[in-house]
Amino acid sequence: MELYEDERLDYLFNEELRIIQSPSVFSFSLDAVLLAHFAYMPIQKGQIVDLCTGNGVIPLLLSRRTKGTIIGIEIQERLCDMARRSVQYNGLEGQIEIIHGDIKEAPQRIGYSRYDVVTCNPPYFPAVGKDELSKNEHIAIARHEIYCTLEDVIRVSSQLLKQGGKAAFVHRPGRLLDLVTLMRQYRLEPKRLRFVYPKEGKEANMILIEGTKDASPDLKVLPPLVVYDENNEYTEETKRILYGIISS
Repeated sequence: MELYEDERLDYLFNEELRIIQSPSVFSFSLDAVLLAHFAYMPIQKGQIVDLCTGNGVIPLLLSRRTKGTIIGIEIQERLCDMARRSVQYNGLEGQIEIIHGDIKEAPQRIGYSRYDVVTCNPPYFPAVGKDELSKNEHIAIARHEIYCTLEDVIRVSSQLLKQGGKAAFVHRPGRLLDLVTLMRQYRLEPKRLRFVYPKEGKEANMILIEGTKDASPDLKVLPPLVVYDENNEYTEETKRILYGIISS
């Protein structure tokens, strides 16, 4: 498999899989790994979609939790190519398909109301003026709502899901009310919520939330996840998520 420019082939944490990354284009971060661990997954069969899939890290991680089929959708052609080559390198072409395209067109392309699970690690920040965006186009698109908004993500997730299907998102705590409001607007009833803290005594810097399509209200707030201990090392739970077998 050929690597281009500054690309490198990295191990995922448990060293069962490898992934193509590039510091100038895209490298996955902890939020993607936490989402892949948090989201409900059907074990034996099912159809899963990962929106804004980037270099395909979430589909790769999910392939160790489910035997179902996984589709990753990414608008950036370069990232899409990286994801496809990573899928090929790991021999997962029979389980994972990477599609180059706009998530807003996903229901028309791959079907309405067909999927059991949708995951998304979306752009966190609203679009701003050009002067405020990163000069790196790939990073700007990944971080800012240039090609899709939070409402786009949630609307499309609902359109793709079967009744009773689940959608899981990772985002910033400051968007929690937006998330809940939009999820209910588009028939995704919030059912599980977890706050992620960088260290004990610090403010949460991440949230994980999952909703079920057309479910009745009953939100469970899970115990907090603390990423680092007082020695700036990963806590035991974080180590299990990163290096252990990913399981529900």
